[in-house]
Amino acid sequence: MTMDSAEFRRILGHWGSGVAVVATHPPGARPWGLTANAFASVSLDPPLVLVCVDVRADTHDGLHVAGAFAVSVLAGDQERLARRFAADDVADKFEGVAWRTEVTGAPVLEDAVAWVDCRVWAAHPAGDHTIFVGEVLAGDAADRLPLFFYRGGFGRFQP
Repeated sequence: MTMDSAEFRRILGHWGSGVAVVATHPPGARPWGLTANAFASVSLDPPLVLVCVDVRADTHDGLHVAGAFAVSVLAGDQERLARRFAADDVADKFEGVAWRTEVTGAPVLEDAVAWVDCRVWAAHPAGDHTIFVGEVLAGDAADRLPLFFYRGGFGRFQP
């Protein structure tokens, strides 16, 4: 018996998560980015994280070409950015968005709760996604509350 994709999405929607923007900047091209909640730590030594990116996303091929990415964990007041980077109809997602580069040249969003700048360490095909494992070269965190995603909606986390 095969799980229906809509039912699978409904079930997993009950897993609450943080919200992040995964961004890359291939040489000679404009920066690319997307909203993701499939982001996790993998290893402390070496410091590794993973992001899962849909193979149909425009950012997907940019990650392969650039060989680097940054993950910016969004703050509770950055829902607008989450929606912007999730949209398919925005030609330049970085237009008017404050960002900077750190080590790899990948965009780090200003005012993020936390960020990591990574070199692609490995890429593994996984169904309709690729799991990109990144070696963390730099990062930081601020004392702000994160944006939260649950059952298709955004909210703020208050401990």
